[in-house]
Amino acid sequence: MTRAIVGVVAPLLMCASVMWHRPAHGQEALVTYKSLSPEIALELARATLEECRKRGFQVAVSVVDRFGQTQVMLRDRYAGPHTPATATGKAWTAVSFRTNTSDLVGITQPGMPQAGLRELPGAVILGGGVRVEAAGATVGAVGVSGAPGGDADEACAKAGIAAVQDKLDF
Repeated sequence: MTRAIVGVVAPLLMCASVMWHRPAHGQEALVTYKSLSPEIALELARATLEECRKRGFQVAVSVVDRFGQTQVMLRDRYAGPHTPATATGKAWTAVSFRTNTSDLVGITQPGMPQAGLRELPGAVILGGGVRVEAAGATVGAVGVSGAPGGDADEACAKAGIAAVQDKLDF
């Protein structure tokens, strides 16, 4: 009689065990993330462009979401024709590698272990691509092109982010 009970109870326990673990697997199938709203992305781009104008620079500004997709592109009237693509490439690079592009310049020089990053399609390893963070997570990036040097592009981008940071801190 003991074997009969074990024969019936063991499969039931296994079934219960499988059912008990099912919800955990279902929860892992979905993720939640924060992303820039179109309104904040536009405000960020405008603030960045305005900062560059104050400094006397004609630039293009691109804001990408956390996946590198362009949300906003603004080009000032006298910015060079290459600046929209370059700004977008800088923003894409910053969000893709989760680091500001100015931090990549040194570590991707010829002969360095990360030099191959410069050969990746779409990567723009020049200063001016800056990650946008909220609550410790990357939510997008802004790229600037057209100022006289990557450091000036980056300064405009950081000023633009600072202008909207209070709306990002949640």
